Formats: sequence, structure tokens, C-alpha cells
Amino acid sequence: MQLEVGEIFEGKVTGITKFGAFVAMPDGRNGLVHISEIANTYVNEVSDFVKEGETVKVKVIGIGDGGKVNLSIKQTLPPPPPRQSRPRPAEGSERPPMRRSGPPRGEQRGRVAGPTGDVSFEDKLKQFMQESDSRIADNKRYADHRSKRRK
Repeated sequence: MQLEVGEIFEGKVTGITKFGAFVAMPDGRNGLVHISEIANTYVNEVSDFVKEGETVKVKVIGIGDGGKVNLSIKQTLPPPPPRQSRPRPAEGSERPPMRRSGPPRGEQRGRVAGPTGDVSFEDKLKQFMQESDSRIADNKRYADHRSKRRK
């Protein structure tokens, strides 16, 4: 029996692993249903969705080198219901946009962007090195202060 991509049939689950389930096909070979092709929802444990010895409907989604067959249970299931979007507020009852707290964009820790609003990489690197050196010095002072207090 020659398998073709898109073919749907029933097979028996012969093994379960962390990454998927092996299904026996009608021609006697085994195919793999990857964990991402088990269900329309997030699958943490394959054994939560299929059990060994269970008969499942699968679809051939690929045939790899050496005759490896990739199967899908998810593609034989009906599509999931569409996600509900949030209801939009009635016209005129819209709240004003939220204001951002903190300094305006471009101004961070006393640094002001240039007239075009961009800061060069060298300036960013220099600022980072200064802040880093300052923090290291503060940490050393704090550690020295604590060690003196213990003696």
C-alpha cells in the first residue's frame, strides 16, 4: 500500500514518548504524531490526550527520507471556535489614552537625546560603562561597609 500526503486513516497508538505518539498504519509501518500535531490546544503531556492501544484518526502530513511518516491528529479534528475579541466601547464613551509615567522617551537617567532623537552606539556604550562602573563602586563600598561592621 502506497501512502500519500493528505490521506486520512485510523491507526492504533503503539507507543508514547515525550515528543509524540507512534501510530501503527494499515500497511504495518509506524508513523509519528509529533506533540504539536496532537490537539488544537497546548499539549504538555502526550498521555493526557492519547493512550497506548487507543485507535485514533490520523492524517499523513509528510513522508520523509527513509520512509519516515509524519502524522497529525489535529488536522483531522474540527477547527477550534474563533477566539472572542474584547467588546469595543460604545462611541463617545471611550476613555482617553493612558499616560506613560516616568521621563519622556529619549530622556533616561539624565541623558537627553540629540535634536534628531537618536543616540549613537558609542554614546550608549559610554553611558552604559559609566553606569556600570558606578554600580560596581557602590556595591564595593556597601560590601566594605558591611564587612567593617562585622569586625
